[in-house]
Amino acid sequence: MQTEAVWSFLIVAGGSGSRLGGEPKQFRMLGGIPVWQWSVRTAALLWRGGRVKELVIVVPSDYIDCVARAHDSGMPISVVEGGKTRTESVLNGLKNCSGSHVLVHDGARPFITENLCLALMETAEYDGSAVPAFGLCDSIRKSSKEGTTSANRADYIAVQTPQAFERHKLISVIEERKSEATDEATLWEQAGYSVSLVPGDRRNFKITDQFDWEAANALIETRKEIRTGHGYDVHQLVRGRKLILAGLEIENDGVGLLGHSDADIVTHTVMDAILGAAGEPDIGTLYPASDEKWKDAVSTELLKDVVMRVREKGWKIDWVDVTLEAQAPRLGHRISDFIENLLPIIQEADGTVNFNMKAKSGENCGSVGRGECMICHGVATLSRYKQEN
Repeated sequence: MQTEAVWSFLIVAGGSGSRLGGEPKQFRMLGGIPVWQWSVRTAALLWRGGRVKELVIVVPSDYIDCVARAHDSGMPISVVEGGKTRTESVLNGLKNCSGSHVLVHDGARPFITENLCLALMETAEYDGSAVPAFGLCDSIRKSSKEGTTSANRADYIAVQTPQAFERHKLISVIEERKSEATDEATLWEQAGYSVSLVPGDRRNFKITDQFDWEAANALIETRKEIRTGHGYDVHQLVRGRKLILAGLEIENDGVGLLGHSDADIVTHTVMDAILGAAGEPDIGTLYPASDEKWKDAVSTELLKDVVMRVREKGWKIDWVDVTLEAQAPRLGHRISDFIENLLPIIQEADGTVNFNMKAKSGENCGSVGRGECMICHGVATLSRYKQEN
């Protein structure tokens, strides 16, 4: 009886990317995240579906710490140092995997899909290996020292990654061959094993030169999704409570906002605006007042949880703007402090300021003007690039 395959996902991102110039291509920012992280998102889909057990990423030694800190998918991830050559890097990664089978993927190919991976896995479980390939469209010529001659393009195909193999057998192939190749299928075939093919995807191209980089940026723009969410909160002012706004305690003669948590109306509004844009439940549903777990909760800690929740689903926080209505105390001179305190929680990796805040007086009108409460409104704009199946 055939033992059920256990899959590891290996991303090889150890190269220098010298042909593109500047920072290695796999670490350039594409759509707000590094190129390598696009493949991690696909691996995470497979992990959440129970199809892979772990992810191993091979990177240059200088990038180990930043890659280890950057992932937030929840799946088991190991980050290991690459070797001097591509084959050496692959071997380092394979030895850190634990599955019976492995998908070996080039970190400079950001547009892999879940369906392609599943097709490769299904084929490899029966045949021992599988690689994606497709026919050529251009006319081709064969080059030699004597010049070039025409060739029949029907005789040739282009091969991509990820490539799927039985892991222990692939380790043996690499160690026994002791040679370099542009992909693992070449070494596999040189060892006498057959290579099974599945239909590849032309969008799954490798970023190699400037044209590829521009094409990748153009492609993701066709997948961009932008949403706006609204946040609103109101809290009664009472004696005997601390006044907490945007995570800071404000002196107000012993008068603060009433609530089950710390009643930080600004942070609550930011949370609800972000959740609304992402299509998530509001904070009353996620952190209900009926649950003692959230009594006197620090709202900035809840905001961190909200940010992690939306980022796990691929959302980038582009902008948050809130307006606080309060008669007293005067807060205009504290706005920069409020922004400075919340910005690190919602700011994206590129360091762009994405939070703004204003404070308005109640002008002695209504419940705010009478000093009975504070009201806060906010809007958030989020974006993400849709992951295709």
